[in-house]
Amino acid sequence: MAILIDDFKQKLIDSLKLEDMSIKDIEDNSPLFGEEGLGLDSVDSIELVLIIEKEYGVKISNSADYKTIFSSASNLLEYINNSRK
Repeated sequence: MAILIDDFKQKLIDSLKLEDMSIKDIEDNSPLFGEEGLGLDSVDSIELVLIIEKEYGVKISNSADYKTIFSSASNLLEYINNSRK
């Protein structure tokens, strides 16, 4: 069963403790890292990898793909949904 984008956004908010943020504040294709998007940093990226492994049972084994996978909430969710099949 595929994970819905709003459910995934809520998981990001809760897990990363993004206070004062709602799912409406996270645009599907906005960058997760840097000032233009959510503003996540390297510590958040480690936390995010752990959340993905724990919550969804998905490991990201090829670090060369990180930049693409973690470029936006929709890319990350697409990777998770495709890896869970």
